Amino acid sequence: MFQRIEPVPAYRTVCDAIEKEIMTGRLGAGDPLPTETELAEQFGLARHTVREGLRILEESGLVGREAGRRLFVKAPHYSDLAPKASRALVMQRVTFEELWEVSMSLEPSAAARAAVHVDDAQIDRLEDNFRRMEDELAAGNSIIALDVEFHTLVAETAGNKALLLAREPISQLFYPALAKLFAHPLNSETGPRRLVQAHRHIIDALALRDVGQAELWMRRHMIDFRRGYELCGFDLRDAIAFEGG
Repeated sequence: MFQRIEPVPAYRTVCDAIEKEIMTGRLGAGDPLPTETELAEQFGLARHTVREGLRILEESGLVGREAGRRLFVKAPHYSDLAPKASRALVMQRVTFEELWEVSMSLEPSAAARAAVHVDDAQIDRLEDNFRRMEDELAAGNSIIALDVEFHTLVAETAGNKALLLAREPISQLFYPALAKLFAHPLNSETGPRRLVQAHRHIIDALALRDVGQAELWMRRHMIDFRRGYELCGFDLRDAIAFEGG
């Protein structure tokens, strides 16, 4: 017996057809899409059906518009794609230990690659991040957002788009993980200071283009992260919360 075939909504066909043109490269980033009227004529569908297909594409980040102008093809930024993946990790009940294990592979690798590709302008951005972090720490403010920014800067310096896409959903889960860690009395003062010290060593290694030291200090930094959790008595198998966009 044959299985029942579920009909595909017409707006989904519109969405899939345009997405195929984008993914095959026949429509590239920056290319304008035909107007709704033109697409309706090409597909032989009503404009409201085409509009619904375009809405799905726009929500996915594959197309967009500026100041109400016609839609054009976009290359989604990794930070736009990450929240959905982060939510998926949370729904899978990813634990701190799992988060840490993956980060122990990605973060030292990013630091090592960054030491090869870093230029003076990127060092300046890292130094600026470090100065702001010192200022916030001295003022008694949270440095979590700046820590996440630092690791993103290192990953961007590494110059590998696949690495950026792989680590960003995990990076967003560092917000609640670090907040939990820094809120604990045993770690509220020493934890942030040790974090800043580690960043100093990593930046110095990158400035020297020292691959070995950059990777070593990032690895030590990540190990210290886990030790902080263990010191505070947190269960490494606890699921990570989500505080993203």
